[in-house]
Amino acid sequence: MRVPFNKLQAEFKRVLLSLNFEEWKAELCATTFAANSADGVYTHGLNRFPTFVEFVKEGLVKPGASPTKENAFGALEQWNGNLGAGILNARFCMARAVELARECGIGCVALRNTNHWMRAGAYGWQAAEAGVIGICFTNTIANLPPWGGIDPRLGNNPIVIAIPRAAGHLVLDMALSQYAVGKLVQYKNNNEELPLPGGYNSKGELSTDAAEILQSKRLLPVGFWKGSGLSMMLDLLAALLSRGNPTARITQSEKEFAVSQVFICIKPPDVKYTDQLIEEVISYTKSSRPGHDSGSVLYPGENALKTREKSFREGVLVDEQIWGQVLRM
Repeated sequence: MRVPFNKLQAEFKRVLLSLNFEEWKAELCATTFAANSADGVYTHGLNRFPTFVEFVKEGLVKPGASPTKENAFGALEQWNGNLGAGILNARFCMARAVELARECGIGCVALRNTNHWMRAGAYGWQAAEAGVIGICFTNTIANLPPWGGIDPRLGNNPIVIAIPRAAGHLVLDMALSQYAVGKLVQYKNNNEELPLPGGYNSKGELSTDAAEILQSKRLLPVGFWKGSGLSMMLDLLAALLSRGNPTARITQSEKEFAVSQVFICIKPPDVKYTDQLIEEVISYTKSSRPGHDSGSVLYPGENALKTREKSFREGVLVDEQIWGQVLRM
């Protein structure tokens, strides 16, 4: 089932206004949720919206809160999200990092005490649209076993790297497990097998069954021990730079809130050279022969652009059950 983008956005906004969000906050959150689904990231668009609503009702997300600056050290600033909506806090802090980059060449905003920002890549796109290189990452509740362990002790901490490009920005948005939890849930609900192993079953065997992996809670770190190490280091960086919570403290509450995030922006020193280099790298990468007849080599973010165009042309693909749930809110 497909729904026009404006209809999706309007329904999200209607619900958020009923939860006492200010007009502009409801508009920005609704647009971001709708855009996430339009780009094909359904797990952090429509599918995540009911959970977000529940967190607001439980008081974990505070509609009236705004971020406040706590410290500044040149091009580095520390902000407190005050448990406001993660989307709003993240968009504000990325915008501030853009300003710092334009002033200093580089800007870093570290944010503590915030909430789930939904789709991480949204803030990479935001930086790229502003004409700067963007890097951002967050920590999460423990949902990834460290390499060599079986109990979740690491966050599946997503990292984003975005580079602006006139013909279509390059945006890498990746979780640190082979498949993000939301993607596993999507495969489970669709009764589909994973293309590649995404974790372990209860017997400790690598599995392509999303339901088995979710039950065992043993997701496979991307790059095996490398992903495990990267997750720990991103968690430390986020908590150290923001003076916020690491994954260990976030997990104690058993619900994912009061997380720590980092937003870095870099102003390209030579736009002409940057543009030429990007095209050279993309052209060389795409010169590789496809692995199969119907395959193609894509740069990070290219598939999202294609999905976005189709969504605006034909409507955004939605889960009928979840869409019905939102309509009844």
